Amino acid sequence: MLVKTEGIIIRTRDYGEGNKIITIFSSQVGKVSVMARGAKKPKSRLSSISQLFTYGQFLFHRSSPNSMGSLSQGEIIESFRDLRQDLTKTAYAAYFAELVDKIVDDGEINIYVFQLLLTVFKYLDDGIDAEILARLVEMKMLTIGGYKPEVNQCVSCGGVENINSFSIREGGFLCEQCREEDSYRIILLPSTIKLLRLFYHYEIERMGSVSVKRETREELKKILWLFMDHHTPLRLKSRSFIEQMSTFL
Repeated sequence: MLVKTEGIIIRTRDYGEGNKIITIFSSQVGKVSVMARGAKKPKSRLSSISQLFTYGQFLFHRSSPNSMGSLSQGEIIESFRDLRQDLTKTAYAAYFAELVDKIVDDGEINIYVFQLLLTVFKYLDDGIDAEILARLVEMKMLTIGGYKPEVNQCVSCGGVENINSFSIREGGFLCEQCREEDSYRIILLPSTIKLLRLFYHYEIERMGSVSVKRETREELKKILWLFMDHHTPLRLKSRSFIEQMSTFL
C-alpha cells in the first residue's frame, strides 16, 4: 500500500553501495523506516529528500504496517541545511533526534513530540541557545518517557517551601527539612530551581530569549544528565559527542 505522510528524518544509515535506510518521524503514521534506493548517488532524485534532519512530504510503499517501506518520492518542506553544516547545531540536532528515536516506539503516533521536534529544529536553525534548548527538550522527553523528575514539590514530604536541593537517588527536589533523606543531595542555586520548574511547565513555543549564567547552566546539565543516567536506560551516542565537544572547546 502507498503511504503519504509529512515527517522529519531522525536517523539515516547506508545500506549497500548506493542505498540508504532512513527513519522518518511522522505526525500521521509515527516512526517508520524506509529504504531509499540509490539515495547515496548524487544524481539520484531521492538524494536531497533523504538527508538527515530534512522535514518534508514522503511517499512510500510498504506491504504491511510492520514491514519496511520503500521510498518512492518526496518533497522538501524545510531542508534544515544549516543543522548539518554547523558542528554545534549538528551535535544538538542529532541529540534531539536520538532522544525522540529512543523514547518513541516504532509506529507510535505522538503529535506533541512531532511538533516539539519540529519547533526545536526551527529554533536551533535560527540560532536560539542550543544548550538551553537541550535542557528543555530533556525535561519534556523524560516526562513523555515516564521518567519525570519531581520538580514541583519535595520528593520526600510533598512540601513546596524551602526547596534547596535535588536528590538524584530519590529523583527530585528536597526541602531543607528533608535534607537528611539523602546525604549526597546536590545543593541548588535558586535560578536552577526556577528553570527546572519552568522547563517542566512551559511549552517550547512560549520560550523567549533566556539569559542563563554559566554556573546555572552547569547545574542544570549536571542534574538532568545524572538523573538520566540513574533513572533511565538511555545511553546516547550524541550526548557523548556533545560532552567531548564541550571539553575540546
